[in-house]
Formats: sequence, C-alpha cells, structure tokens
Amino acid sequence: MQKTLQDKIDQISKKKLWLAPLAGFTDYAFRSICKASGADVVVSEMVSADGLYYSKERSIAYAQFSEEQRPYGIQLFGHDPDMMARAIDIVMEKKPDFIDVNMGCPVKKVVKRGAGSALMTTPETARAIVSSMKKVTESKGLPLTVKIRIGWDNFSINAVEFARQMEEAGADVLAVHGRTRAQMYSGEADWEMIGRVKSALNIPVIGNGDIRSAEDAIKRFDQTGVDSLMIGRGALGNPWIFSRIKSYLESGVELFPSPEEKYELVKKHFDFILDNKGEQMGIKEMRSHVSYYTKGHRGGARVRDFINRSLSKDDILKAIRDLYYE
Repeated sequence: MQKTLQDKIDQISKKKLWLAPLAGFTDYAFRSICKASGADVVVSEMVSADGLYYSKERSIAYAQFSEEQRPYGIQLFGHDPDMMARAIDIVMEKKPDFIDVNMGCPVKKVVKRGAGSALMTTPETARAIVSSMKKVTESKGLPLTVKIRIGWDNFSINAVEFARQMEEAGADVLAVHGRTRAQMYSGEADWEMIGRVKSALNIPVIGNGDIRSAEDAIKRFDQTGVDSLMIGRGALGNPWIFSRIKSYLESGVELFPSPEEKYELVKKHFDFILDNKGEQMGIKEMRSHVSYYTKGHRGGARVRDFINRSLSKDDILKAIRDLYYE
C-alpha cells in the first residue's frame, strides 16, 4: 500500500529520535552506527545547493545512504529560492524520504553567503525558499522539513513568528535548536522558547539542544509537548544514547552498554569509515570521533595523544579496548 504524504510525515515526526545533521561528524559511517543504536531518523550533513549545481559529484557525496538508514533526509543549504528548488531534483537520485532545509547553521562561511541561520534575519527570503521548494517536494510526495534556531542573537529572538511564516510557506515539519546564532554551541538551549514554538504551530515540531541522557529526553517531552527530539552533540562518542532513551521510555530503566558492547560499536564504526573512505583518510577522520569516545575516561588524554600519532588501526583499537576495560 502506497504511503500518503501524511503517512510519511508521521513516520518522521511521531515520538521519534532524530540524529541531528552535524557537518564533519554525521557522515555515512556515523549515521549507520547511530541507526543501529536506535536512532529513528537520520539526516545527511548539509549539502550546498550551489555546489550541487556547479560541482555535483563532490557535493552529492555528502548524501550517501544505505537502505538500512531509512527514513533518511537530505539537508540542503543556500540562499537562492530557485537554486534550492533545483537542488531537490538533483538529489532525487539518492531517493531520500524527505528534504530538510538548513536555516540554523551558525558557521561564518555559511552565514556570510546569506544561508543557514542568516536566513532568520531575512524572513522574506526564507519564505520564498520554502515556498519554492515545497512545490517540488509536493510534486514528488516528500515531506519538507525546516531546521531553525531561536533567533540571530538575544536582541532578535524571532523563533515563534519565523516558524509561523515557515509553516505558512509550506513546511511540513519544523525543528528548533534552542540557541541563537550568536551563542553558536555555548550556553544552554532555551527549551521554554522551543515550547512556545510548539504551541504556536499546527505542524509537528522537533526540539533540539542539550539532550545527553534519558532523563533529559523525558523532561523535554513533558516540558514542551514537542512531537520528537533531535540529538546532535549528545550522540558524539555516545551513539548508544538512542537505545538508552528508548529503553527508558519503554520500561522506565535506562540501559547502559557494557565495556564490551561499547568497544564493539567503536570497532564497527571504525570499519564503516575505513570501508567508506579508505585507510589513510579513515584513520584521520576516526581521530575526531575517538576524542569523544575517550572523553570522561580516566587516562583518556593519554590514549588520545597516542591515537593522534598512530597510523595503525589495530593499535588504535587496542588502546581504546584497554581504556574501556581499565
């Protein structure tokens, strides 16, 4: 039986746990690990609409998926409504389950182009982008999701009004990171504001920011009534956070992985990276993840220093295993 658009929206928004798109981290390998660890919905790293048009092969590489990762979305960023709409046609070869619009990235090289969170300062352009993209996603039967922040800075918090405009323009689901662009990733996420956005909209709202435990997840569901939760930095070095939250929601008990389970997942992550990017690049990229996998462990700094100098997969894995079993 063919799914309706509403079925597809429900599939990604009804009490779901999302892995947030994080440039440089949530690549094919990490998405695979998080999906295997209980993430319900995953999204690509942000993909430039301009890049797809002018250098397709390089840009579309960020949108590599496997069937096991469904439902998955491709996140696009840009500032031109027509170019953003054209980009959807280009990425359709990857057969995504939904298209996501990045209006939350705070990075300078993105906002200086008028994209990412800079769009919250130009709501008329943001509306035009969503309206233009909605025509394409609707014709293809795909949900259109939009990810925003609560505002540009503390003097221009406009999340509620901006979110209403995105809904009016055609967004099917809205995700809100509870920080301003000026905060970047510092300070605390404002979940009261996320709750106000939820109360103001008729479409599903996904809350994002500072979810690092099952208790955090329950608290935010109860506090705001959001439809789903999105976890980003809380999953780095901690992909089992999804299974921890799910076990707590189902039984009231948060199940933590054993040292053996943690090690096996890190090993699987390493294998995914090497298979996908080769040994030289894979070892280099795994180092950034290892800094999170070893965080909070006694002797972690010593292990990180060793790994940053090592070129051997076996030596790196042995160091991690020894750390987990100390």
